[in-house]
Amino acid sequence: MKNKIVIFALFLFYASFFAQKNGLEINGWTNINTFKCSNPKFKNSSSVYSFTGNQLPNISVAVEDFDCRNKMMTSDFRKVLQSDKYPFLNIRFLEFKKANSNKFEAVVEVKMMTVARKYNIEFSLYNNSLVGNKRLKFSEFKIIPPKKMGGMVYVKDELDLVFSLETND
Repeated sequence: MKNKIVIFALFLFYASFFAQKNGLEINGWTNINTFKCSNPKFKNSSSVYSFTGNQLPNISVAVEDFDCRNKMMTSDFRKVLQSDKYPFLNIRFLEFKKANSNKFEAVVEVKMMTVARKYNIEFSLYNNSLVGNKRLKFSEFKIIPPKKMGGMVYVKDELDLVFSLETND
């Protein structure tokens, strides 16, 4: 029964998130809670992306525009990503192909600070938007997850990059 409730809750979360045409969130966990940092400027962007031909999206979002719905968490998030030194998080699509009627496969390069990593990500088409997510690790980008209160509260190494991109296809 618990599994069905969790699955239903995840479905409602992603359905509400992806009702937006464009969206970008970074979700993570501490040893006591979860956090969600979103970029409202990206969400409210009127950008429409093309996934055909040789003009795949190259997305650059300002780290300063992320909001974690908690002033201290937002400040810590920006500090960990060194927004003063590295103001942008970049997502570049290197390959994109259709897997079946509603599923797509992509190779995406994510660059945080000075480290760029390539990931295979599966996308689904939903309301003229491509939606996907990928579990990443801070350590893959040479980032040490923050700790507070002498290490009593710490951020776990994993985070989810969740996004929705409005398409014109």
